[in-house]
Amino acid sequence: MGEIKVSPDYNWFRSTVPLKKIIVDDDDSKVWSLYDAGPRSIRCPVIFLPPVSGTADVFFQQILALTGWGYRVIALQYPVYWDHLEFCDGFRKLLDHLQLDKVHLFGASLGGFLAQKFAEYTHKSPRVQSLILCNAFSDTSIFNQTWTANSFWLMPAFMLKKIVLGNFASGPLDPEMADGIDFMVDRLESLGQSELASRLTLNCQNSYVEPHKIRDIPVTIVDVFDQSALSTEAKEEMYKLYPNARRAHLKTGGNFPYLCRSAEVNLYIQIHLLQFHGTRYAAIDPSMVSAEELEVQKISLHTSNEQEEQ
Repeated sequence: MGEIKVSPDYNWFRSTVPLKKIIVDDDDSKVWSLYDAGPRSIRCPVIFLPPVSGTADVFFQQILALTGWGYRVIALQYPVYWDHLEFCDGFRKLLDHLQLDKVHLFGASLGGFLAQKFAEYTHKSPRVQSLILCNAFSDTSIFNQTWTANSFWLMPAFMLKKIVLGNFASGPLDPEMADGIDFMVDRLESLGQSELASRLTLNCQNSYVEPHKIRDIPVTIVDVFDQSALSTEAKEEMYKLYPNARRAHLKTGGNFPYLCRSAEVNLYIQIHLLQFHGTRYAAIDPSMVSAEELEVQKISLHTSNEQEEQ
């Protein structure tokens, strides 16, 4: 199985971090699945939103590393929602249920788009303290499927999976990237027809981010220089949208750098969150800060030294 190849930590993660299921809508079929790990005293945690093919556990390496450093981390799997407004309303209710006033959001691909839409949706009464956008996009028209978005609900699961798999990298890959893709294929197989159809609908129905509503939110853009589902134009559009954003570039990592380049991605997440240490929006236990900052500096130094040697 892909999950065992990705990391021996995965099975340990599944056995130690419980998966919670929460219903916040009137519709009982809309179940949010989530892992909530780290100190509960933290009121502004970092929340992870997966891509179309992902489940909450695709961020297991972030949960293990960041909670080890003292952060509170929540990784989500969203229920079946068919439009962005419905998703945003459900997510707001979830935060209310969890008694979280403000949060940091890490969104991968579709998760990144939804994170931006939620920040936009709540801009009059802000709920998003900062954004980390990984291989994310700001306009669904880049996929050239807005005209088919309304027909995904009719398609059988195998056709939907074929559409998603068409965006996965092919050809020679290093072992970590190959294992990451195996893992994501395994996760994709676990999703039902309505889950996949709704996510593809959210991914492709005509919508874009309105930057003037979220321009004051601190943003880090994480992207890769090798093959991914995002075009160069889509990346450039993100840079234009967020001219003041920090940019975290990875030489390689494909569509799923949080799986196959987790150490680098975790470092960038820490660097992003450092700016909130000592404030009420810190995602970390204050008693862990000095040791954690030291660790960040050591890792950062080690990473830059390695890059210079290459």
